[in-house]
Amino acid sequence: MKTMRVLAGAAGAVFMGAGVWLLLDVRDLTGVLVWWGGAVVLHDAVIAPLVLLTGLVLVRGGARGPVRGALVVAGGLTVVALPVLLRPGRRANSSVLPLDYPRNWLIAMLAVAAGTALVMAVRRLARRRRRPPSR
Repeated sequence: MKTMRVLAGAAGAVFMGAGVWLLLDVRDLTGVLVWWGGAVVLHDAVIAPLVLLTGLVLVRGGARGPVRGALVVAGGLTVVALPVLLRPGRRANSSVLPLDYPRNWLIAMLAVAAGTALVMAVRRLARRRRRPPSR
């Protein structure tokens, strides 16, 4: 388990480094800072309280952690996708946003749900294997 955490931390550091590298090409950081500040406020004022409340009220037992994790990931993906999800109608230049972003967002949400269900099933199976048979 410790090895997985170290690997996850290393992967996170690599991704942060890539983000910093990409920021070096930005000439005007004002828009980036406004977006980042808005994302922090949205996370701290909306997403995190909703995740904690949902986990506390609706989910019991060992499923609480995976469900909260899934809600955090889903919230983050939704925040990132909001600009294209809320863009109304067709655009004059179809090459600006050429993909079906609402469909892709839904696929990502389904992948998060499937991953969460898989984690919960593996945990339940591991718990059953550890439990001694009843007589």
